[in-house]
Amino acid sequence: MGHSQQQQLRQISSVDAVLQDSRLQQCLGCCSRLVAVEMIRRAIAETRQSILDGTNDCQDIERCVIDLAVSRITEFSKTHYQKVVNAAGIILHTGLGRAVLPAAAMRQIQQELAGYSLLQVGIEDGKRSRRDERVEQLLQILTGAPAAMVVNNNAAATALILNTIACGKEVIVSRGQLVEIGGSFRLPDVMAFSGAKLVEVGTTNKTHLRDYENAITENTAAILRVHPSNYKVVGFTSEVPLGDLVELAHSKNLVLFDDVGAGSLIDFSKYGFEKEPTLLESVQAGADVITSSGDKLIGGPQAGIILGRAAIIQKARKNQFARIVRVDKLTLAALEATLKLFLNEQTALNEVPTLQMLLRPLESISAQALDLAAKLKKACPAAEVELLDGFSETGSGSLPAQNLPTRLIAVTVDKFSSMELAKRLRQHKTPVFARIHDEKLLLDPRTLLDGDLQIVIEAFTQTLA
Repeated sequence: MGHSQQQQLRQISSVDAVLQDSRLQQCLGCCSRLVAVEMIRRAIAETRQSILDGTNDCQDIERCVIDLAVSRITEFSKTHYQKVVNAAGIILHTGLGRAVLPAAAMRQIQQELAGYSLLQVGIEDGKRSRRDERVEQLLQILTGAPAAMVVNNNAAATALILNTIACGKEVIVSRGQLVEIGGSFRLPDVMAFSGAKLVEVGTTNKTHLRDYENAITENTAAILRVHPSNYKVVGFTSEVPLGDLVELAHSKNLVLFDDVGAGSLIDFSKYGFEKEPTLLESVQAGADVITSSGDKLIGGPQAGIILGRAAIIQKARKNQFARIVRVDKLTLAALEATLKLFLNEQTALNEVPTLQMLLRPLESISAQALDLAAKLKKACPAAEVELLDGFSETGSGSLPAQNLPTRLIAVTVDKFSSMELAKRLRQHKTPVFARIHDEKLLLDPRTLLDGDLQIVIEAFTQTLA
């Protein structure tokens, strides 16, 4: 350690000394002493480490510690889970909470869950009941499934079902369907966690019915079909239709497990999208058990939906793992309200934000892009604003390779790089998230909600002031 580093380390004040600073005393008006002390300790630790690393070039170490502590306290005092503006054009943005909940779901949470609420007790007899009973009824009506249950996400649904039907036994899966989802969670790992034994068949691009048939042994419990909802294999490819897999499985007394992934209650091919499997189609094809997400193409809260034969669902309910991954009243209320909208497809199309954004006409997006560009030019003369053709994304591994034509507003500013400009917009009191391409900051109106346009203008105006 050099002499200058030793000198800097000696300048670091104690926690009590920093607490006496006038700026820290002001901070105590908006946060507890407990928070202030913890943030000061972190500021001291960060400063000490930067000195030891040789990266601290601050001339007044004591002042730097105070500045850093105030910054940390101010940041911690803000509400973290807050409203943001999604101007990135990614409809199901995992980092921004995925699906925007329908207004009906928010009303149900606000009006029905403000105090005590009905969750797990019968009105008629006052006895304990199943907490997802109403959601099961809705899913039965919407899909025709004999039974249904809900857990906290589709990965949990998949693991629960595998553990229920195949713990210690073999499950056959095509190599082309060994998917990896967000956060590096891979199907082989989920299967290993469940206790099931993976048996891979076929190749990445081609799997035939005979591959499945040849892999069946006396220890086989199920055939698993996984819909690759977050990627596409195109070209010289072949996969076995679900109906053929169902027929093979049932002829061998095996369970056919269909993991639909993003899931859908609507056939999007009617609206110009490539064909995606729906939950109803999987039930009609005869799959014994089906899983999907509730917060992707259904547009509800994060949830894992499980449909299937009553015997399998009943066995899954009794699995100890089911309690570990069960959902709370907030999820159930939001999912109930969302599923009710799908009882009439047109109502769902009109009121589920995810569906509205997916099907939003290019003409509507272009008109809003033109309006936003004009207002930005007027409010921020220093910014260079232009309109570009581009594409939005569904996001969260849904409808892969199905680009959504959009109209983008590209913004460049001389005094900021695109990265710095994006950072400053995120630091606005209502954070604005955009995307960057070719050193230009891009705004996509497709994902702007009511009131967002004015927030975007304010964020730019204050950033460039």
